[in-house]
Amino acid sequence: MVTTALSHERPMEPASTKKPWAGRILGGLAVAFLLFDAAIKLMAPPEVLSAHETLGYSPGLARPLGTLLLVCVVTHIIPRTSFLGAVLLTGYLGGAVATHVRVDNPLFSHVLFPVYVAAFIWGGLYLRDARLRELLSPRR
Repeated sequence: MVTTALSHERPMEPASTKKPWAGRILGGLAVAFLLFDAAIKLMAPPEVLSAHETLGYSPGLARPLGTLLLVCVVTHIIPRTSFLGAVLLTGYLGGAVATHVRVDNPLFSHVLFPVYVAAFIWGGLYLRDARLRELLSPRR
């Protein structure tokens, strides 16, 4: 472990590529799922429209929701705006949780699934962004 010149500063972490790559993989899984979800909403096949009705949404909202999701995912993919994208996706996924709670879907498979996706998004961002790790680290 490398230490800094001033004794009161925290030791610097050695440069490693393991955290960023783990973060890319973790975040990439979430992004792949969300891109698929956005794409099927934009294509709006009958199964998606039926699912929207089952959840209490107008079938006409499939494409606008797909567009919104796509904008949020693209915002997250761009490195300079990835934090903002993660915040936007957290809001979007929070709405998904509320929807599944409202229609009384099963807890672990439906209600918490968006929470799992959000955990992958934030976990991936945490692992690949040293500034976020510094922000969230306990102060000594």
